[in-house]
Amino acid sequence: MKDIKKLYRIKLIFVVVLITILVNQTTICIANTEENEDDEKILYENIIQEIEKEDNSVQTSASNQKPVINSRRYVIYDRNSKSAIYGKDENKQTAMASTTKIMTATVVLENCKDLNEVVTISAKAAGTGGSTLGIHKGDKITVNDLLYGLLLRSGNDTAVALAEYIGGSVEEFSVLMNNKAKEIGLENTHFVTPHGLDDPNHYTTAYELAYLTDYALKNEKFANIVKTKYATISINGVAREIKNTNELLLSDIEGIYGVKTGFTNNAGRCLVTAVKRNNMDLIVVVLGADTRKDRAKDNLKLINYAFKEYKLVNVEEIVNNEFSKWKEINENRIYINKGRNNVELEISEIEVKSIVTNKDISVEINALNYLEAPVEKGKKLGTVIIKNGEDIIEEVNIVTSKEVERKNILDYFYIYAKLLK
Repeated sequence: MKDIKKLYRIKLIFVVVLITILVNQTTICIANTEENEDDEKILYENIIQEIEKEDNSVQTSASNQKPVINSRRYVIYDRNSKSAIYGKDENKQTAMASTTKIMTATVVLENCKDLNEVVTISAKAAGTGGSTLGIHKGDKITVNDLLYGLLLRSGNDTAVALAEYIGGSVEEFSVLMNNKAKEIGLENTHFVTPHGLDDPNHYTTAYELAYLTDYALKNEKFANIVKTKYATISINGVAREIKNTNELLLSDIEGIYGVKTGFTNNAGRCLVTAVKRNNMDLIVVVLGADTRKDRAKDNLKLINYAFKEYKLVNVEEIVNNEFSKWKEINENRIYINKGRNNVELEISEIEVKSIVTNKDISVEINALNYLEAPVEKGKKLGTVIIKNGEDIIEEVNIVTSKEVERKNILDYFYIYAKLLK
């Protein structure tokens, strides 16, 4: 009898151990699927405390102490100047995981005339693995609600459903994605799928992902979706509540208005964030973080660093002031041989009207000082070189604001007559 009880205990222990192993494996499997992590263990307050602790441990007299970042690649992108103001390996090609869906949504929004169109879910879409909305074969759902499932819940199943509906197939939809990438000037980006599951031919860079996000946010519908924390969608006429996967958006951090999370084993943890404070409008991208907490911390560190160390500078005002000073001294020194009137100058339109920077903006002005009449209106006489530190951000033309006519025989007669007086 004792032997039977002993054997029973051994079997019981074995079963408990086996169940524990299976539970742990399930947990690991869930953790490897980006948007199935519904527990909110990453709290904003904890992240803030950790950042403050790290800051206090750094003993330095430098005011621009750079943040320590876990993510392998990252960038701070200024939407005003369309430029990277700070980053690491931001031009290196890398996997992008579900941040792919920024392009997916863009292509859908630009190719679908009616977002209330109803889509019937295919077996392929329903069977897509990874992060999902949980739609099934034969389900009926509008394009609009699929977009919310795509961008809030990061559904790979919704990505395939949208790709099939807009492009006919995943393969044909990827052609549309790559055409769009080429159209807006992405040179180091290539798409194979609408969801971003790992593929060696599916890649981007941190900078180009920020540039793409900047483009996507110009679409009002896209911008409204990615800033949404909670939404109600309808599947087969049945309402369903969904929540955004973006932990920073859910944390009510000042100025954050989207946009997208991502995770695969190859890409690591990814997060694209748009944030605006006091007219500084930035996109922060982190790619290849080790954990959700790391990607959130890295993103917040970069945001804090940007708003602490950088400022928004009115480039147009600086250039106009400097040109006015230069023109007051130099405009009358430009000699127009045989000209009836003096030259009048202006500068062409400044494209980079403002920029976020931690450097000084300087202006270099160069122009011709001798011309032969006639001189047509709009003739280029020189350039204004605008620099951010040592980097040239723009060159603006100096042009004539009106025509300078050539003197005729009557002009010379009047000149001669004055000399005789």
